Amino acid sequence: MDGYLQWLLAGFGLCLLAAWLGYRALRRRADAKRQSKRALAEAQARAEAQARAEAQARAEALRRATDEAARQQAERQAAAQEAARAARAAEATRLAQAEAARADAARVTAEKAALVEAARAHAAQVAAAEAAQAARRHAEEAARAQATRLAGEQAARAAAQEAAHREAIRQAGVEASAIVVPAPAPAPTPTVTAKTPEQTLVMVADDSKIVRVKTGRLLAQHQYRVSYANDGLDAAQQMQTTIPDVVITDVEMPGMDGFELTRHVRQNPLTAHIPVIMITAADERHREVAKHAGVSVLLGKPYPEEELIAHIRRAMNHGEKQAGALA
Repeated sequence: MDGYLQWLLAGFGLCLLAAWLGYRALRRRADAKRQSKRALAEAQARAEAQARAEAQARAEALRRATDEAARQQAERQAAAQEAARAARAAEATRLAQAEAARADAARVTAEKAALVEAARAHAAQVAAAEAAQAARRHAEEAARAQATRLAGEQAARAAAQEAAHREAIRQAGVEASAIVVPAPAPAPTPTVTAKTPEQTLVMVADDSKIVRVKTGRLLAQHQYRVSYANDGLDAAQQMQTTIPDVVITDVEMPGMDGFELTRHVRQNPLTAHIPVIMITAADERHREVAKHAGVSVLLGKPYPEEELIAHIRRAMNHGEKQAGALA
């Protein structure tokens, strides 16, 4: 009985051991399944994570590639724009240089034309000056010839009168010896009739236009009539047609100066009575020459305007000074 129990207990123990070993085996298999599932899940998770990571990497690479392409495209566009700007700037520079070259060429052409025109104008002025000088010389010679002719005619008339007088004495015979023949009276000196300023013509002879205009305005303010002459020769030519009442002249003038003009006035019987007022910057140095030439009044520069007007008034109202007496 004890042995059966022992065997029974041993069998029960073996059963328990087998059950426990089976249970352990089941648990191991269950654990292995769980671990396998876990590993599979982890592998799947890792695969998914890797897939996501790869997808993200691909997306990032695509984004980077897109960004790089966009950057390269922007760089190409910027380079193209810069090249276009550079091309436009180069074209503008070329056009500006071409325009500057055209302007320089036009300026050079204009300067050459101006130089040619200036040379032509200078040549014309020189020719005109030479022609005017020749005309002045010719007119001066003509005036001198006329003055000489008038003096010769006057001398011839005086000689004819003298010859006639002697012939009359010769024909008178014996009776003439008892008769005292009076000497011929001197030729009457032309008298100056008193005139108002409106009736008085004053000739201003000066080669300076400024002086002529200034003197003419002064005379016009006092109601005098004024005529102008550019120089002595011009004044002498105008006197052949219009005789002034008073002559105001400068000293130094081209062609015929003031002294020569005064001598011409005094040598002509028609103008010898005209008062000549000479304006000079060196009155004391010119006084003796002016006196011999026949100047009536010698005024130094600058002169008081009222003094000039006073001399004209005295000349036109029978002043004490005669036409040829120097004041």
